Amino acid sequence: MDVEISPSRVGGTVQAPPSKSYTHRAILAAGYADGATVTGPLVSADTRATMRAVAAYGGAVDRSDDDTLEVEGFGGCPDVPDDVIDCANSGTTMRLVTATGALADGITVLTGDDSLRSRPQGPLLDAVEQLGGRAESTRANGQAPLVVDGPVDGGSVSIPGDVSSQYITALLMAGAVTDDGLDVGLETELKSAPYVQITIEVLAAFGVDAVETDDGFRVDGGQSYVPSGGEYAVPGDFSSMSYLLAAGTLAAEDELRVQGAQPSAQGDAAIVDVLEQMGADVDWDREEGSITTRRSSLSGVTVGVEDTPDLLPTIAVLGAVADGTTTITDCEHVRYKETDRVSAMAEELTAMGATVEEERDRLTIHGGETELQGATVDGRADHRIVMSLAVAGLVADGPTTVRGGEHVDVSFPAFFDVLSGIGADASQE
Repeated sequence: MDVEISPSRVGGTVQAPPSKSYTHRAILAAGYADGATVTGPLVSADTRATMRAVAAYGGAVDRSDDDTLEVEGFGGCPDVPDDVIDCANSGTTMRLVTATGALADGITVLTGDDSLRSRPQGPLLDAVEQLGGRAESTRANGQAPLVVDGPVDGGSVSIPGDVSSQYITALLMAGAVTDDGLDVGLETELKSAPYVQITIEVLAAFGVDAVETDDGFRVDGGQSYVPSGGEYAVPGDFSSMSYLLAAGTLAAEDELRVQGAQPSAQGDAAIVDVLEQMGADVDWDREEGSITTRRSSLSGVTVGVEDTPDLLPTIAVLGAVADGTTTITDCEHVRYKETDRVSAMAEELTAMGATVEEERDRLTIHGGETELQGATVDGRADHRIVMSLAVAGLVADGPTTVRGGEHVDVSFPAFFDVLSGIGADASQE
């Protein structure tokens, strides 16, 4: 699906979509439990993959209405799946439920689409083998399809922290229901650390205790997943909010107010700090959970995304409009997402007339030398690339056509409807 974005002004009040990161963890935590009700979840292509995995391990997920998932769990004892688990395009699903498969008394096979089969899984497979399980890539390249054979009883693992924090999340969630618990030692500095804090927050809400140690993380075994009152409420998603806040900062005639922005462990709440550093007129009422932003003159900044990789596309667009130079550092791990987001943003913003320099771990956007022009750009089958380029289209000179608009279904299915609802001229073809 192609989406044409014409220069527009936006405004009004909009509700932030639910958090994808929290929804994934809540669905799987409810699976590890005897069951739970998950309220306010994000139902998207990615989270549906986690729902299917919970069902494959012996649970069930019923979407009783738009705002509630009723999850029947497998009580910490996953079945051996009857069939291959297809994680589609969801890297979070694959990593989290690979560790689940290591608990089952038999063989689990996991795969996904072309993009997912190109992403690194080797450190997690190695961790499972350190625990006495069998875990291998069918192509012996550390990528899916994966074969996992358990059960494991817990123990200690050593794992790099600079490839994906999702490995640590997967191990902590599974480790809580092992006999011996799990010590996770980090071989390198942990990148995307706030995502592990999200995991610890969700575990705590389900009555599971996991802690940070001097060299990593620890979760005791023999724990049960039991959420208070049998329910868990999903907070708003700051990754998805970043596109709305950027739209308001670049194109709000009066103001754009985003509701559902309660503080949480989400690292991507840093988008508010980035906007403030760039000079945006932005106000976050943390108690009310609302953020208001207005069209602002921006200045270039230097921002590290070691803990906030999903913000790179948004910051790159802001940098293309800002006066001066914006440098995004510590971004090599952003190359291992649905696509290489560093190259994707460099190439597509260049196609829109931006002056961009790409290095392995750095992206530099010379906003002072840039006048964004409408163009036909490729969303790279990546929801975050699609949404960020759509925001750029709001302030480009002339219409912008974003290819692959359907991929927003991964994290923000209603994105283009929401964008139109706040005043954007966006037509879907």
